[in-house]
Amino acid sequence: MEPLILAVETSSRTGSLALALGEKMLAETAFSGPARHSAELFPAIKQLLGRFNRKLQEIEQIYVSIGPGSFTGLRIATTLAKIMHLANAAKIVAVDTLDVIAANAQECKEIANRNSQIANVIAPILDAKRNQFFIAVYQYQPQTGKNAGKSQIAIRKSQMAMSDPIWKKILPDALMTASEFIEMFVEGDKPIWLLGDGLLYHKDKFKAQGIRFLDERFWSPRASKVHELGWQKARAFQFADPVTLTPNYLRRPDIKTQNSEL
Repeated sequence: MEPLILAVETSSRTGSLALALGEKMLAETAFSGPARHSAELFPAIKQLLGRFNRKLQEIEQIYVSIGPGSFTGLRIATTLAKIMHLANAAKIVAVDTLDVIAANAQECKEIANRNSQIANVIAPILDAKRNQFFIAVYQYQPQTGKNAGKSQIAIRKSQMAMSDPIWKKILPDALMTASEFIEMFVEGDKPIWLLGDGLLYHKDKFKAQGIRFLDERFWSPRASKVHELGWQKARAFQFADPVTLTPNYLRRPDIKTQNSEL
């Protein structure tokens, strides 16, 4: 029997939850606005479970976006995961936040293919404050010969079954300024496409020859993508240790950073 799964995304400005039965997504819901994580998390979980006549103790697995991102948001998600483990023995899967944002690009990739504007390299951008950003870079994995002739749906199912990512991370999660990123990765004849909530107020800092921006609807991390990536890890038995589980802050937050986080 497939496990009942709760996926939690609270690493960014607007949080969201998803409920799934194994691979099958049942529903996804977003909080009403930015910085509503603490106020709406538990009411939203209760409402989401109620739609399917389920109870909190029935959740067998919880997938959380582990960072980098908002210090407060990441702390909320990891605390919830630990509580769920203690209360229900729920298994925990921790998913990298930048991987979650990168997964959004698959939807945009299909749009780009139809328009013959293929984005081969992408970089999710999150605001790390103090003029710095959390950034990772991903290279698109083209179809192999064994996938030739298959439908896109069949290819994605095959990739998910093998835990073979569509986007391969070529730069691990890093902390840098916009100018450092441009100097390191931007080449005029090889465009790189950016996405992520870090662009909401800082898009102009990344404008340069060779830089492209995916549509804003693909910028935010979503709980449905936390579930999609988390399910792959769960099938490979890559569960987190609830005792040692900690957010991926990339840098140690200080008092000033905590007070300025959304």
